[in-house]
Amino acid sequence: MNAPIILGITGASGAIYAVRLLDVLLDAGRDVHLTISTSGRDVIAHELKLNVDLNNFDSSRLRLSDNKPAPNPRGKLHYYHYNDFMAPMASGSHVTAGMVICPCSGTTLSAVAAGAAGNLIQRAAEVHLKERRKLILVPRETPLSLAHIDNMRRVTEAGAIVLPASPGWYHEVRSTNDLVDFVVARICDQLGVEHTLCKRWGKE
Repeated sequence: MNAPIILGITGASGAIYAVRLLDVLLDAGRDVHLTISTSGRDVIAHELKLNVDLNNFDSSRLRLSDNKPAPNPRGKLHYYHYNDFMAPMASGSHVTAGMVICPCSGTTLSAVAAGAAGNLIQRAAEVHLKERRKLILVPRETPLSLAHIDNMRRVTEAGAIVLPASPGWYHEVRSTNDLVDFVVARICDQLGVEHTLCKRWGKE
């Protein structure tokens, strides 16, 4: 059985990337362990008009209206409160297939760079770095301050992958969904999750 993928959603703009990524991972048959910060919840509500209750979580609240559920989804979703330091992902003994923080706020980036653990997302990121497991950070900030750039350098040196939400335009973009899928496809590539989200360069 495949190890789960950890998904942390924080309070940067770009909540649509996270919700689409969750759909894709579950539809690909991957188990996902999910945690969402309060700011992440607020951005989801503001940008996607999806109201998520972090204390009484309902996974149906995180599905985009234009995405139809898979007929027989194989992946299982496990939700953990951002203050639950007893969650499996808080321990290095819990084996995972990697972790994604999407979108990754500047505050979360700073905490990861400093090795701080003020919530479950930050603790899980700390665990992935110390265990030398894949950690993918997806910032969506522009312009970047010197502090942002320095923190990106520090997490990269620590072993993380910084994957900015910077969609390409060379794959015959026809809609906003195509741009979202471009970024989600790059995340899936890093995780080794097969997909057909967008046309690859050089492929007919």
